[in-house]
Amino acid sequence: MVEFDFFRTDVTQIDSRLTPEILKAMPKIDLHRHLEGSLRLESLIEIAHKYGLDLPAKTPEHLRPFVQITDDPPDHEIFLSKFQVLRNFYRSREAVQRLAYEVVADAAADNVRYLELRFSPQALANVRGFALDDVTDWVIEAVHQAESDFKIQVGLIVTLVRHEPIEQAWQVAEVAISRCGKGIVGLDLAGDEVKFPPGPFVPIFQKAKEAGLGITIHAGEWASARSVKQAVRELYADRIGHGVRAIENSEVVKLIRDQGVALEVCLTSNLQTGVVRSMGHHPLVDMLDLNLLATLNTDDPSVSNSTLTNEYRVAVEWLGIGYAELRQMILTAAAVAFLPDGERQRLVAYFERLLPPDLTVENGRFPFSPR
Repeated sequence: MVEFDFFRTDVTQIDSRLTPEILKAMPKIDLHRHLEGSLRLESLIEIAHKYGLDLPAKTPEHLRPFVQITDDPPDHEIFLSKFQVLRNFYRSREAVQRLAYEVVADAAADNVRYLELRFSPQALANVRGFALDDVTDWVIEAVHQAESDFKIQVGLIVTLVRHEPIEQAWQVAEVAISRCGKGIVGLDLAGDEVKFPPGPFVPIFQKAKEAGLGITIHAGEWASARSVKQAVRELYADRIGHGVRAIENSEVVKLIRDQGVALEVCLTSNLQTGVVRSMGHHPLVDMLDLNLLATLNTDDPSVSNSTLTNEYRVAVEWLGIGYAELRQMILTAAAVAFLPDGERQRLVAYFERLLPPDLTVENGRFPFSPR
């Protein structure tokens, strides 16, 4: 699992009750996890053998540096380069469904009870020329099966990419809209926010919003707080993917706070992509102090070699986050989930029951309710 050797802010009070075992036992929500960045290395090797793929390595350990951050310096281009290899494994319906199923299984094993998993149908379709409709339905089917098998609730978010042709973005969005309420719960925009402004995507997200899809936009990650403002005002964002740089601008802070726009924070990937120069300088604590709707998520657990439990551990050990703040972020995530109002209220109530207001561990027993 990922470890950090970067400068640590002086955290004078770390909640000693929040052991790795307690953090693992906590029921969790992940709102920002990419299917394409969550693949098991062992499965990739098996798929490569089955389909005769020419890989740069023949074992999971040898493959690791090609698809996962290991000794790489913090840099978003290095982070994204890992996907050049990862995109080669969607060779058949069977492979797509296996990988999607395993992503949900791995989340459930980490005690994630509610997951919103985002994926790019075009990434799954392009290697073999599959139809966008087909690969989307394959993912929906696999995820539904995993939900049943592992007692986890999953909503799927379709991701558009800024630097891909706008015509393709329309096609992908239409696939998502046609499946609103049938597995797909939201529409996302990712990619190079510096070089590709959101203008061409405005009518797409307007149509998606009108169709009832939740809107989450990657912004305030590699570009300034202005990109967060654009996401909210021009693209109808309900949530912001990352949004780390939102706090650089007081007007943007006020905007997202007043409009109840939630931030999907991903600590480890923010460090690995160079968004923050050290984990001790991550602004998550500032976000919470400013009463922003911050949530804690994984982004790409396989690429980052992390889990949501590990993200909690990083928050505790590096930022001094306590149980009350973790509970608050989980309940916030439930409150901003892309669900109909009634289902969302039931999700909040479910986690309020599971997570006591205070953490008391008696006789080594966890206070959290079983599945």
